[in-house]
Formats: sequence, C-alpha cells, structure tokens
Amino acid sequence: MLESVFPNKDLTEQQQEVFNQILSFTKEGLKSPQKSVFQLNGDAGTGKSVILTQLFLKIETLAKQNKTDNYFLVNHPELLKVYQENAGEFDQLRKNRFLRPTTFINRMHKSQKQADIVVIDEAHLLLSESDNYNNFTQKNQLSEIIKLSKVVILVFDAHQVLKLKSYWSDKFLEQIIPDQINFASATLTTQMRMHAPQKVIQWINDLTDNLKLTTLEHQNSDYLSMNSNYDFRVYHDAERMYQALKKKNEQAGESRIVATADYPSTLDGKKHYVNEGDFHLPWDQYNYSNTTWAQKPETINEIGSIYTVQGFDLNYVAVIIGPSIAYDKNGHIKVDIDKYEDQEAFKKRHDNDIINLSDVKKRIILNSMNVLLKRGVKGCFIYFHDSKIFDQLQK
Repeated sequence: MLESVFPNKDLTEQQQEVFNQILSFTKEGLKSPQKSVFQLNGDAGTGKSVILTQLFLKIETLAKQNKTDNYFLVNHPELLKVYQENAGEFDQLRKNRFLRPTTFINRMHKSQKQADIVVIDEAHLLLSESDNYNNFTQKNQLSEIIKLSKVVILVFDAHQVLKLKSYWSDKFLEQIIPDQINFASATLTTQMRMHAPQKVIQWINDLTDNLKLTTLEHQNSDYLSMNSNYDFRVYHDAERMYQALKKKNEQAGESRIVATADYPSTLDGKKHYVNEGDFHLPWDQYNYSNTTWAQKPETINEIGSIYTVQGFDLNYVAVIIGPSIAYDKNGHIKVDIDKYEDQEAFKKRHDNDIINLSDVKKRIILNSMNVLLKRGVKGCFIYFHDSKIFDQLQK
C-alpha cells in the first residue's frame, strides 16, 4: 500500500507526459509575476498521487539549487502518515514539508511568509467553509493557499467530494481561480489501481453515476460474478463475504472490509457495530498510531469507513452498501438521504452555491460508494443491505 505512492515508481506514457507538462508549468510559474495554478483531474485510481509525489521529489531536489520554499499538503490524516513515512526514505525530502492545509495556512499567516510551490493532493477534501473545529477561520482553504503561494499544483476529483463543507460547484471554482491567474489543467483517464477490465469499471460507474444495475453473468451458491481475471463478486450474505475476504487476506494481505456510512457510529471511545444478519463487526476506532489502519493486522476484524481508506490501495476490498441504497424499478437503484447516518457530511454549505441541496446530498452518498468500490487492486466483493438489489442482479 505504501509503495503505491512511492515517488520512484515508473510512470506510464500518459503519466509521464502530464508530469513533464506540470514540471514545465511550474518552472515558468516561478518566473512569472502572476500566480499560477495547475489542476490535475482524474477518477479514483488513475495515478494522480503518483505523479504528485514524483513531482514533489523533483521540486525538492531542485530546491537545493534555486532555494525555493515548497510544501506538500493533504487534508487526510491517514494519508499524511504515508507521505511522511515515505519521505524518510529519500534524502531530498523533509517530513516537515508534508502538512495538513490548516497547519500550512496558519503557519504562513503567522510568519507573514509566502511559499514558492505548494502541491495539494486530494484537493476535493479542502474546506470550502470556515471550520472552527479544524482551526480554520477563513472562508475557503484553496483560496487561502493560492494567496500564500506563488505556484499551486492540485489534484481534484469531483466524484470524491464527501461533505457539503468540501463541495465545489464549477461556478465556485471559477471564482477561486480568476482570469488573472495563470491556469492550466490535465486529466488522467486510465485506471491504474484496479487490475480490472473496462467492463468492471463500467459496472461500478453505471451504479454510482447512472443508478443502473447491470446483470452479472455467473452465479454460484454464495455470489454472482463477472467473467474476468479481476475477482469481482456480489454476495447475498455479508458474513459469507467476510469469511471469503479473510481467506484472501491470509493469502495476499492488506484486504479489508468497509461500509457506507449507513450505520450508527460516534467518536465517543466506545465500539459501534455494523449488523447484517449473521454478520457483526465494529467500526474502526480512531487511529492514534503512525501505522495506517489497513497496515495493522488486527483491523481485519474491523470495518473501515470512507474516511479510513480514501486515497489508499487494498489488495481486496469487501464493501457493505447500507440502507440508503435501495432497489427502485426497471433495473435501477435509488438513494434515501434520510437513512444515511453520516449527517456530519451534510452540515454547512456556502451561500448561493447549491441550486438543489437534495441532489448534492445524493451525489455525496454515491461518491462515497464509488470511492469504496475502487479500493481493490485484485478484487472487489459487494453486499447490498437491500436484498431486492441482489434479486434483480440474479435475473
């Protein structure tokens, strides 16, 4: 898992082309009197983070010559641990250059300094509202980072926005990145994480983008599957899915079960359980250690959340899709916002930026599904709380 974002991995032809484009843009941006922003787009698993880590290694190597002050930001505590740990493997990288966005913003304001180059991974997790809980008092994190930097390179995927306070409309992004800023972008299109054929990716995208259920070709006593080298299964029993995943974990390691936020959980130090028939497991606990959740052997006995695994690779992932997703009609699903337990995801929003709040909330739920379903390198197992979905797929 850690190796998946190592800054010395071989790039594909498309990734190398984008890397060269961003590096050239960065060098020109340092010379320009205007601020510069580069936006790297791409679906989950297309290799955006790999490009960023290699880019930052190159930038920090050059910094010893040109004396630039550079930072790598990510608003994800588990992912930050990975980047800081990886930094220890390379002499050119300094752990104190890898920060949470709020830490960077508050530090720059306090010192009244401006950074030269700032790289932002998972920019869709940046706050677009003030948040006192996270010690962020300004209105928008991306806007503040641009003010405090000469060149900004950011990764953005609208399909990975998971909270209203991180929601960005196209209009809002245009306001943040005005015309007087040098702006360029590129989009990665090839799925790199999942060793899966296009029909598997399409099945997931049809589910989360079009609410469409596509029939699966093969069936045995436990699950439905697809004719593919990628191990893709839909189970009718959550406990049987979990037992199959544990066997995969014994064989390949780093295989974990996760669930959509449809089951009660609060950060009160107590265990909260997900129950589905004979299946009974607790949610993951807050991880105080420097080891990421999926690397800890004992977490095979916990259920990970979207906040635990976003941005990470797993060898096999098992996904429980809860009550907020139900069968509708004519081979389609529907989203029930009221059954989504993560009401924190729906708190706060910017004024006049959301035309239809209900649609955006549904999009956030579907985004979380999409992210969870695209964690597995070698395989993905799925269980739907609503048994009518399995019945429909069986047809």
